[in-house]
Amino acid sequence: MSDNSKLNTRDEADPAQQESVEVPQGDPAESKEGAPAQKSAKDLSGEMRKPVWLKIFGHDLTAPLLLVLLSLLLFVPGQWTVPPLDRDEPRYTQATKQMLETDDYIDIRFQEQARHKKPVGIYWLQAAAAKLTGHGADAPLWVYRLPSIIGATISVLAAFWMARAFMGPAGALLVGGFVALAIIVGVEARLAKTDAMLFATVIIAQGALARIWLKDTEQRMWGLSFLFWTALAAGVLIKGPVGLMVVGFTVAGLMIMGRRVKWFKAASPLIGLLWFVLLVSPWFVAIWIATDGTFFTEAIGRDLLGKVGQGQEGHGAPPLTHLGAMFGIFWPLPAFFLLSLPLIWAERSSPLVIFSIAWFLPTWIVFELVATKLPHYTLPILPALALPVAAALLEGAGQISGKWPRRLAAVLLALPPVGLAVVSFAGPFVLGVWPSPPGVVVVAIGGVFGIAAASRLLQGAALHAFPSAALSAVCVAIGVWGFVGPALTPIWVSPRLVAALDEIPGCADNDTRQVVTSGFHEPSFIFLEGTGTRIVSPKDAAEFLSEPQSANSSGCRVAAIESREETAFLEAAKEIGLVPEVRKRVDGLNINGGDDVDIALYQKADTATGAEENGNVEQQ
Repeated sequence: MSDNSKLNTRDEADPAQQESVEVPQGDPAESKEGAPAQKSAKDLSGEMRKPVWLKIFGHDLTAPLLLVLLSLLLFVPGQWTVPPLDRDEPRYTQATKQMLETDDYIDIRFQEQARHKKPVGIYWLQAAAAKLTGHGADAPLWVYRLPSIIGATISVLAAFWMARAFMGPAGALLVGGFVALAIIVGVEARLAKTDAMLFATVIIAQGALARIWLKDTEQRMWGLSFLFWTALAAGVLIKGPVGLMVVGFTVAGLMIMGRRVKWFKAASPLIGLLWFVLLVSPWFVAIWIATDGTFFTEAIGRDLLGKVGQGQEGHGAPPLTHLGAMFGIFWPLPAFFLLSLPLIWAERSSPLVIFSIAWFLPTWIVFELVATKLPHYTLPILPALALPVAAALLEGAGQISGKWPRRLAAVLLALPPVGLAVVSFAGPFVLGVWPSPPGVVVVAIGGVFGIAAASRLLQGAALHAFPSAALSAVCVAIGVWGFVGPALTPIWVSPRLVAALDEIPGCADNDTRQVVTSGFHEPSFIFLEGTGTRIVSPKDAAEFLSEPQSANSSGCRVAAIESREETAFLEAAKEIGLVPEVRKRVDGLNINGGDDVDIALYQKADTATGAEENGNVEQQ
């Protein structure tokens, strides 16, 4: 490859790393650049000029600003309007709400049940967001989502910074752009759980590691070491050993492929490990004491190891499932990766590709072997693909690609936005509601941009398709999350159920009404209705309504009974002489499992409504 290759960039890489990359070509065991590829980049691509937009924004000052703007356009729509997505998100937000209610920031609980699955980091961040925005336990959902959108935005900027270790700001801008545009990143930016913030810690740690590795010195690099170990500690506090595994595999891969280990001395492993332990140990010690060690038994023995051996909660899948899923969740990156593959293979001995392989390959293999598979598991290895693709695009990837690779890449690029445009229009009719007009129009525009991007792939260098792909992603994000999703009222059962409770006379005060539920147990309902909401059997629900009203308790007592439990509830009510009366009914589609639900809101028949109470007062 030529000396100014972006897969082996020297002139535009982070100045702090230029010295480390200026090493003679030779045996890969002695040099990180390794032996020259048999086919140079010049053989695989033609002359490539930077497009105007890249000349304007491909600089260290303008690139981060563009990435922040892109992140806001992609991640903000829907933050206020999309209800809690069952089941993981409301489990996290409810646990954080209870921390705020009880001022217990050590133990993690969902109602009375211990939630010993993940460490405390994300709960602390969500609680801090509630406090800093002037809210408490009654904070709206968007407040709990703030750490996720911040984490996703940090991930985009961190990807730019990580890539600057290998290439100039123009290529790093593409890396950050691919991270921002990926569908899975946009999803995690809107879910109040761990993965977006974990993603940020992994990229920061990998960026520091890349600079340490490229420097290839045994002298301590204190600043990067501090950043490296601090990011690792933050990742462990957020999601346990996942981030540690990804980074640890990268370190091991670099040592094995380079047959050198001394370079890691620059990371100050002894002092860094002590600092790491100092950061993570206080809470782990506190939770050990608070739960008598039960947290570790549950989190490691059941949650972590349980996912390895068998598919938990119906999420089992065979090997290579993640590979297939990446074609969708990493969009638009896979289309560009396909056309970049010849260049990446030609430069497989370059430091950039070696680092990417060490980052991607071992972690991906582990995730494929683990029985439980969820789409977001592979999120931490997304930048490992974006890094070599961005470098290859600047080298002219796709200019001499064959007809069929181009066509396949064009299909991969156009299919998701066009498919979402079709679903945005037809999907609501399937659910029995009208589609959102602005949502359908905006997503359709995104589909047009997707087709335009695909046509550019068919015409020449793949880099020229990037702006259209970005515009397509922005339109789809605004249309789907801002309009189409919130308008799908049948799937948002919990918010409609709470709204129905508010409409029952005498029950408008959410803080004083007492509610039990039987047959509908979604965490989103618990989060929206309140911690005091109890999940009970049909018999207990009947007994709850029949209990005599105490002098200081609310006059509003409601039992939410799903139709599958309604017969048992009515039989139990008959046995104890209770005459229940339906005040409201809410039906819809439970997106967890796709089951239709029909929920009746029952009260005791002789319960006075608000109107009756006012009439009694007037008579008196």
